[in-house]
Amino acid sequence: MGVMVTFLRGVNMAGHCTIRMTDLLALYKRLGLKDAVTYIQSGNVIFTSDDDEKTISAEIENEILKEFNYNVPVMTRTAGEIENISKLNPFLQEKDFDPAKSSVIFLFDEPDRDQAAKVADINYPPDRFKIIGREIFIYCPNGFGRTKLYTNFFENKMKVTGTARNWKTIAAITEIVSGFKLK
Repeated sequence: MGVMVTFLRGVNMAGHCTIRMTDLLALYKRLGLKDAVTYIQSGNVIFTSDDDEKTISAEIENEILKEFNYNVPVMTRTAGEIENISKLNPFLQEKDFDPAKSSVIFLFDEPDRDQAAKVADINYPPDRFKIIGREIFIYCPNGFGRTKLYTNFFENKMKVTGTARNWKTIAAITEIVSGFKLK
């Protein structure tokens, strides 16, 4: 049984896809996903399962569509992938790195060479990004208020599906995942 994390795009308590976290947890339980817990009100769920990531994502997407009538993309990662995020972030070692100004976009699929090429030459200093596998690491030293490096930007340019989480959320989820593995 492996520890997994799902990131649901567009789910929150006040947005266009409002799903109460208690209802979401009940849905996970009905699907046989065990020990499910949420972190904040935006569709971050940590749980255990024997199924693979693609199967889990498809099952959750289908159930959300059936139960709530929302078409919600679900990005699933293993515990190992979550714990590796901190090692992969190319901006963590920078002088004066501020975690409040960093985020990660979790992509549904790893972009192919052509998709990545569509943004390879884009430069919006001082904001930076780096695509590594199925994640896009973003660092905006002056904050996210005026950056062009949003999820929608990458989705439109690269024709990918993703959802972003700030570094504080990622750190908290990583801690929860570590606790799960100690059970």
